[in-house]
Amino acid sequence: QVQLVEFGGGSVQAGGLLRSPCAALTYPPTMAWFRRVPGKEREGVAASVGYVATRYADSVKGRFTISKDSAKSVLYLTMNTLKPEDTAMYYCAAAYYTTSPLNPGQYNYWGQGTQVTVSS
Repeated sequence: QVQLVEFGGGSVQAGGLLRSPCAALTYPPTMAWFRRVPGKEREGVAASVGYVATRYADSVKGRFTISKDSAKSVLYLTMNTLKPEDTAMYYCAAAYYTTSPLNPGQYNYWGQGTQVTVSS
């Protein structure tokens, strides 16, 4: 059983930085962050694939970084140069096998979500 718990999130002004950790008791090969805005479908933000590769949505490339601290069993999403359109509920997810790492339908395990709000 994979259990994921997100922390962090919060409110920040545009241009600011946030770092959200996701604690996991076990690390499947693919772990990712998704976000959801009310009324819209869940969007893939960043994925760590097979312990070595990463994938990013075009909207966050160059601004967001996904990383792992295996010793602490924590997955991080570091969000730089935040924009108001980044405001969403952010979710940590995990899967043992994916062919499309930013597709939420391929993930079996989810955290409860953490809110990120960016004001202009």
